[in-house]
Amino acid sequence: MERRGLKHHRQRLSEALREEIETILEGELADPRIGLASVSCVHMAEDGRSAHVLVTVAGDDAEADRTLEGLNAAKNFVRHELAARLKLRKPPELFFQIDRSDQLESRVEELLARAKKRNKK
Repeated sequence: MERRGLKHHRQRLSEALREEIETILEGELADPRIGLASVSCVHMAEDGRSAHVLVTVAGDDAEADRTLEGLNAAKNFVRHELAARLKLRKPPELFFQIDRSDQLESRVEELLARAKKRNKK
């Protein structure tokens, strides 16, 4: 069982990582592949060695794929910047993923509306 203090530390670190990665994405990455992207959340592993960064991208799936390529190419730079800014001795390994929860949510709402319309008839 995990100690409560470690759990809160990991949550605070996840939020700090999210804020710093967001700042780095907004102004410091000059890669043209990276479009309008924002970090929706960061999930830290229990041991703190890795972090899955969920990124939302404005645009279509092709734009999201290009942005993901650019982020994966820049992940060592981002990791180095995180270590310097947050004074981390061993920053977590970063894994970028596209956050498709908005698309899934709109699809579920569409299906629910369709089912509701069908039940009214």
